[in-house]
Amino acid sequence: MKIKSVIVEDELSAREALKSYLSKYCPQVEVAGEAADARQAVPLLHGLKPQLVFLDVELPFGNAFDILESCKDLYFETIFVTAFSEYSLKALNQSAAYYLLKPVSIEELIIAVNKVQEHIFKNEIFDRNKIVIENFREQQPEKRQVIVPTVEGFELIKMEEIVRLQGNGNFTDIFLSDGRKKMACRFLKHYAEILPYPFVRVHKSHVININFVTSFNRSMGGYVVLHDKKEIYISPGYKEEFLKWFK
Repeated sequence: MKIKSVIVEDELSAREALKSYLSKYCPQVEVAGEAADARQAVPLLHGLKPQLVFLDVELPFGNAFDILESCKDLYFETIFVTAFSEYSLKALNQSAAYYLLKPVSIEELIIAVNKVQEHIFKNEIFDRNKIVIENFREQQPEKRQVIVPTVEGFELIKMEEIVRLQGNGNFTDIFLSDGRKKMACRFLKHYAEILPYPFVRVHKSHVININFVTSFNRSMGGYVVLHDKKEIYISPGYKEEFLKWFK
């Protein structure tokens, strides 16, 4: 069964390259239509109702998130195609969205398409597009939501409810303000990179939300006490970065 898809990309050469890659390396994908800007994309998507959209983030007459906002009544998987932007990548990662950096890597394209194919064929309904829109519209980064992959599937967690994160081998334990603990199928390094201030890494095994810090003690090299009475040691290499937030 073919995956009905649409490419939304303003550069003709980029569209042609992506079509060529898909034809050669992802034959399960059928490109049913193309759009060069946001104005063309919205009616095209409503008309074709694709299963998958390859969506450039920056476009004429709007951006990817304007298109998703205008297509909230549709359900499709999205693979974002973007030039490097730390702000964009953090929000996409927080939303567990699939994305490809320009120029598109064939290997990464195959991986992204295979993941999307798995969701489509399993009929897994998880509206990442909705979360992407909400996260990009939220002006206060700490109030965004993060999609956490778990052994069972995915969970949606509000960042402001996260007290701390602790590395646990290939997993990360996430401790919430109501006392619950979630285990994410990602390394701690992943969350250290995508979570915004007020999340600060204080140890190779710990990232904390400094909004939950109740005190700092300089003894034994320095440690913080969090609102749940948990004491977290601060490694010397992270101490300067931690203390600067309290100056």
